[in-house]
Amino acid sequence: MAGLRLIVGLGNPGPEHTRTRHNAGFWFVDALAEKFGGRFGLESKLFGETAKVEIAGQNVWLLKPATFMNLSGKSVTAALRYWKIEPEEALLAHDELDLPPGTARLKFDGGHGGQNGLRDTVRLLGHGKFHRLRVGIGHPGHKDKVTPWVLGRPGQGDEAAILRAIDDAIDVMPLAVAGDINEAMKRLHTART
Repeated sequence: MAGLRLIVGLGNPGPEHTRTRHNAGFWFVDALAEKFGGRFGLESKLFGETAKVEIAGQNVWLLKPATFMNLSGKSVTAALRYWKIEPEEALLAHDELDLPPGTARLKFDGGHGGQNGLRDTVRLLGHGKFHRLRVGIGHPGHKDKVTPWVLGRPGQGDEAAILRAIDDAIDVMPLAVAGDINEAMKRLHTART
């Protein structure tokens, strides 16, 4: 399988959203940039912030759409076109209600599961054939509480758990970038059970 050339963090721009659960995808790419020495800069033609890093000897683009979550696909598809990257070579990192904090899972293909950034990307691509990193944020227990939950900040314990899961995911990125997604999955999915 092809390796990864583009890693996108899904989130909402602006300081008021910085530490919210919904921005777990941003947390992930920010941590990746920090670990691999990338610096984000605004790229208006891609409707987001980009950074370039080297992981496993490969150049990888990092992207944080500046379009707000429900329009993320505009930035993702612009970057794929601009850098001539196939969707199968992209990974979208996003918050996942169905996983507890402290859990991160890799997945390829599928629907959007109600995640608006994925929904918009799938709509614009016409398919879901890209990689996802699902960063668990837990569920508030009732669907009516989901919006304030995802747009809220996690408590200290949950935030620490989410950051731990992000670290676990970063540890397997060199494998994923090199194209060994299955091994990356295996290691991530058996980390800290």
